[in-house]
This record gives sequence, C-alpha cells and structure tokens, in this order.
Amino acid sequence: MLEDKNKKFTPLSELGEFGLIDHLSKLLTIKREDTIRGIGDDAAIIDNRGYETLISKDLLTEGVHFDFFYTPLKHLGYKAIVVNISDIAAMGGEPTHAIVGIAVSARSSVEALEEIYEGMQMACSRYGIDLVGGDTTTSTSGMTISVTAIGRVKKGEAILRSTAKPNDLIVVTGDLGGAYCGLLVLEREKEVFKANPYVQPDLSPYDYVVRRLLRPEARTDALEQLRALGIRPTSMIDISDGLSSELLHITTKSGVGARIYENKLPIDQQTFKVCEEMQLNATTVALNGGEDYELLFTIPLSDYEKIKNHPDFTVIGHMTEPNLPATLVTNLNEEIPITAQGWNSFKKQNSQP
Repeated sequence: MLEDKNKKFTPLSELGEFGLIDHLSKLLTIKREDTIRGIGDDAAIIDNRGYETLISKDLLTEGVHFDFFYTPLKHLGYKAIVVNISDIAAMGGEPTHAIVGIAVSARSSVEALEEIYEGMQMACSRYGIDLVGGDTTTSTSGMTISVTAIGRVKKGEAILRSTAKPNDLIVVTGDLGGAYCGLLVLEREKEVFKANPYVQPDLSPYDYVVRRLLRPEARTDALEQLRALGIRPTSMIDISDGLSSELLHITTKSGVGARIYENKLPIDQQTFKVCEEMQLNATTVALNGGEDYELLFTIPLSDYEKIKNHPDFTVIGHMTEPNLPATLVTNLNEEIPITAQGWNSFKKQNSQP
C-alpha cells in the first residue's frame, strides 16, 4: 500500500501536553454505566457495586516489545489494551476499565498518536471497557506505552495460579507458537527489505501467524464457554511468556508437579509451515514462543467428559504429586524436564526457543 507523500502532520508542540490530552480524549467514548467519571479530573470514578477489583499493568517498549518497521499504529494501540485484558481474563474476571500512560518523542505527530488511540478505542469497544484516564510525557529513547487494566470478579471467585491439585487436567485454549512464528517472518522480511527496498514482501501465506503477533485477542470468550459447560478451573494463567514458563508458574505456586504430552500440543498448520522453513522444532516453539495470549488452566478430572470434544479446548496433560517435576512426554515416550525458556525481560536474548 502506497503512503500519501504529501500528508501533513501536526507536531506535538503545536498542541502541548494538555491540548494533546484534550484532543485524544475526544477519540474515546464512555459506554459503561459503572463509569461515573472518566478523563478530565485528577482521578476516574468507578462504581464497583460490591465486586472485588482486579488490577494489572503491562508495559510495551519500542525496540523490546514492538518494532515500528512492521507494527501498524492502530494494531499497536489495540494490542496494548488486549495484553492487559488477557491478565484480567486469566483471573476469571470481567475487564471493565483501562488507564494509559504513554511516553513519546516530541518529534512524533498528533496524527500518529491519533492512530494509536483509535486502535485502543477499537479494543475497548471490542471488549466492552472504558479508557478512563492516564498520562502523557516525552521520551528521548523511543515510545513506551503503559496500560493499567481494571476488572472485577465476584467475591471469592478469582481464579489463582496457586490452587491446582494433583490429577487435575491441564488444558489450553486455541493453538500455540503462532505469534513467535509471526515475529520470525516479519524479522526475516525486514532484513530482506533492508537489503533491497524494492522487494515488497508477500505476507499472505503467513497471514495467521502475523496476525497472532500484531493483533492478538484476549480469551474472554473462553471464560464464557467454560461457564456454559459448568466448568470452574482450579487454576489459570495466560500464555504471554511461553507455555513452559507459565506451566512452571502454576506448578511452583501450587506446589505440584505436571506431565504434558508432545502429541497433544495444539499447533496450527501455518505454524508448522514456518517452523519447517526456519528449520525449527515446532514443539520447542509451542513450548517457548511467547505472546500467544491463550489461557492455560487446570480442571478436575471429573470435568473431562464436559470438555473432551470442545473444538477450542485441548487437554495436554495432568498435574502430578508435589514431589514430581514438570515434564514433557515426547512422541518417543521419553520424559524431558520442562525448563522456563520463554520471554525474560532482563535477558540479552529473548524468546529464542
């Protein structure tokens, strides 16, 4: 798609901080009845109606979590909201509100921030939440987006990482490894373009995995499906840092072991295709690739009949006794200890399966 070379951009300095806040707030709409006061005061006012409040925060940093070379601005705004909603969903909660802080170069334009906030509003509308406040400031080292998500859950009904039990079934939603494969494809095409700017990439064969990276979805729908099936997970976490890391969070917090099976891991055909092209092991990618934003949860063995034929839930193993490690049973029936090799913000090399 060709860009309009004559498109005019408004420098941030023309509006100033308060003018920018006022300008961006007009892109956002308040729809929830429990939002009493949104942007425009020292703090938002929310009527929580007797529920317990859930609060989560994630940062997206340029050069670490996203690359403007291949990340559309609206997709970035959408993703910034979704990754936080995913944390609320992982607690079994209903996301209700978000607060956004953004640090951006003074050389950026008003129109660029408009696109980001339009993407945020799209996500807010999609998940039925209100963006009710935040902060803006300048940055000398790239853009950072900080989102605080607020949700609610009925008293005593939050789903924790620490409550899995031996013999519980281990279940995941959707499929795994796609987002990491999308990153590999985009990074490869970036290098090709840098070598020859006249070569235009054809991403159509990789549309699914690229979308998994650039525009993920939070699995709030899975919570609704579980309620319809009459299933309450005994523990839950979202898969943002890779299946292996998240499973170990549950086993460590719950004080139990785990056994999962290689032939049960749900992997999309396009993910298999990319792994084949990149000469990677698809199982390793499914275990350690991050940013899938699926849900990993455990359920009592007695609920197996309710879930066994559901197209969006896959039973991949079971929890074991406290004195046993977390292991992967391979297709050759070998047991391999599971180690956390997913995303680690403070390692020099990240998400390298």
